[in-house]
Amino acid sequence: MSNQTLKNKIINGDSLEELKKIPDETFDLIFADPPYNLQLKKELSRPDTSKVDAVDDKWDQFESFRSYDEFTFDWLKECKRILKKNGSIWVIGSYHNIFRVGATIQDLGFWILNDVIWNKNNPMPNFRGTRFTNAHETLIWASKSEGSKYTFNYQSLKCLNDDLQMRSTWNLPICNGKERLKNNGKKVHSTQKPEALLHRIILASSNKNDFILDPFLGSGTTAVVSKKIR
Repeated sequence: MSNQTLKNKIINGDSLEELKKIPDETFDLIFADPPYNLQLKKELSRPDTSKVDAVDDKWDQFESFRSYDEFTFDWLKECKRILKKNGSIWVIGSYHNIFRVGATIQDLGFWILNDVIWNKNNPMPNFRGTRFTNAHETLIWASKSEGSKYTFNYQSLKCLNDDLQMRSTWNLPICNGKERLKNNGKKVHSTQKPEALLHRIILASSNKNDFILDPFLGSGTTAVVSKKIR
């Protein structure tokens, strides 16, 4: 599979199997939104007994932490192989998985540059009041190695942020309204990410004509934003 056959291409298949077909050092930037392994044991409901539209998809279910860790190692190892020497990767997760993912990132020799907090302006409430409202997700930004000359478009981000340095806390709403893809009133994808989030990542870490990969494309936000700005 050559670079040109991968350009502007969406591949529908098993991520691990498809990643293995890609040549070494193909991509400048990778954004990954892997399964979170939420470990939901039963259906969630509100105090009024109505059902919460939670993430209960089969792709988010793993037998154990060990099986999740093996899956994480396998896809990250392939991503490192197909990332160019000066490329970088962004991975997003919640408290359920981001610490395990972060450890694997370091074990594989990536070099963590920042962790970024996506602070959700409109998070889902904690309906039963038994915990803090979970109002953020964490992104890890890492270069392929400590010596990588990674892309960071500092000035572009500063312009986006009213001429102030962009900080590592991003206040953005979750995907809703017209942006949320639905079919007969039901979400098309349970964890669709907002375009504004991907816009910052792609603007920060890539240049015109760069090759960008999303190994878990989901609802397609990464592809849409890449097409718009790159």
